[in-house]
Amino acid sequence: MGYADLRGFLDDISPDLLRIDDRLSPRHEIAAVLAGAQSSGKAVLIENVDGYPGVRVAGNLLGSRRLMARAMGTTEERLADTYLGARHHARAPVPVDGPAPVKEVVHKAPADVAAILPILTHHEDDAAPYITCGVVLARDPETGRRAMGIHRMMVHGGNRLGILLANPPLSLYLAAAEKAGRPLEVAVALGVDPAMLLAAVIKAGADGPDKLEIAGGLRGHPLEMTPGLTVDLDIPARAEAVIEGRVLPGVRREEGPFGENTGYYFSNVSPVMEVSAILHRRDLIYAGLCPWTVEVDNLLSLAAGADLLGQLRNHGHGVRDLELVAGTCGFNAVLAVDGLKPHEVRRLILLALGLDRRLKSITVVDADIDIRDPRHVSWALATRYQPDRDTVILSGLEGYVIDPSPPADGSGSKIGFDATRGGQAAGKRIAIPAAAMERAARVLAGMTRP
Repeated sequence: MGYADLRGFLDDISPDLLRIDDRLSPRHEIAAVLAGAQSSGKAVLIENVDGYPGVRVAGNLLGSRRLMARAMGTTEERLADTYLGARHHARAPVPVDGPAPVKEVVHKAPADVAAILPILTHHEDDAAPYITCGVVLARDPETGRRAMGIHRMMVHGGNRLGILLANPPLSLYLAAAEKAGRPLEVAVALGVDPAMLLAAVIKAGADGPDKLEIAGGLRGHPLEMTPGLTVDLDIPARAEAVIEGRVLPGVRREEGPFGENTGYYFSNVSPVMEVSAILHRRDLIYAGLCPWTVEVDNLLSLAAGADLLGQLRNHGHGVRDLELVAGTCGFNAVLAVDGLKPHEVRRLILLALGLDRRLKSITVVDADIDIRDPRHVSWALATRYQPDRDTVILSGLEGYVIDPSPPADGSGSKIGFDATRGGQAAGKRIAIPAAAMERAARVLAGMTRP
């Protein structure tokens, strides 16, 4: 079902891959091309990177539901169900069979990370180049449990990177290491296969399979790992590159501003990573991920959105589908249900807002509404919702770290909208006869032929 590495995925999606031969700078130009190509729904491969001979940059890898379905070996219609089934069939990583491709080129104690990797500068007011889809791997210093996640990383210069560790479990691992007065060893995998990238952004419980095992389930075969060279960690053997190093205990430095997935700049005082080695494949492909793009929407929708859908289904009947609204960085969702009474819808609203701390608003609609069509959702709100009767508001809650809207104390609020019929007749929807629509489709198809 899955791919052994990024290169296998790129080969397989060749018809949906835009290859660009123009020489482009990693400072703003490549990010501009990736952002501009969003509407095509295709992945992008930059063949000629200014200042980095022989290195390519790939982006928009999951920039459409079609590409997401290809990555999961399924159809767009079955995407969420395929994901939910696969993530519960975890497979433990295995040692690589033979030489590890990621160790083909080795730079120990590099003097300048940015001289080796074409790290992108995305926005005009970004303080520096940023790694945006590095999968950070670490171990709990107390229990030895593995974890990984995507954490933004700022180039401070030389062999130092700033790393935003605002979310567990890696933030907890660093706290445990600092309490013991030790650095936290980390490895940052760049250019991984789609299943590993997806697994890095999901939530994994402390007692179940870890994210590397879940990645094996998503791809249908185990991740191949190899020992790190300068850290006591196993690293993905078929990643395009791995940065090894240590997050220094007690060291903090201003990090940002950086244009975040909220569409706003965000700064922080963050930990610092000291790089001890960079390993990479020959003919390196550097993977970029532009914040606040369709690719981010798709990653969140399949990971956070599908996980929330599965949790809601486990708590009651009638839950059909869920979509995180594009452009809202996972803060807003639409949920489709079937045959639920108003008090059941209200219970689902409270449950969804409580399960996902990122979620700020949820709109619940009937199953006859296309939740991926904003016009349909707006129509349900306009014709099936009454503000005084169908609104749920929660206040005094914890805000999300990159959300720019909470007050100074960081508190937040949430809202739910019941845009279902509530078991009441709301009039019959207009419809053109199916036979006439089929005839029209044939006529229009004939007009578009060359």
